Amino acid sequence: MKKFTYLVKDAGGLHARPAGLLVKCAQSCSSAVKISKGGKSADAKKLFAVMSLGAKQNDEVTIEVEGANEAVDCTTLQNFCAKNL
Repeated sequence: MKKFTYLVKDAGGLHARPAGLLVKCAQSCSSAVKISKGGKSADAKKLFAVMSLGAKQNDEVTIEVEGANEAVDCTTLQNFCAKNL
């Protein structure tokens, strides 16, 4: 399993648009992707699950990637977060 933490920079946090983009990126990964914040976790491939975390600007989220291509998928998600969140 690979994981990384990310500080949400988007002024609106993980509202519908950025959450949707994150879910789309996670769905393109062959590995299982989980996002967690404040003790709650969600399947990063499901929009309402990601939005239910209520991540706001300056909140720290942890993304865990597990599967056959976890190293590549983890890098893909890290790059996505840096550019879009």
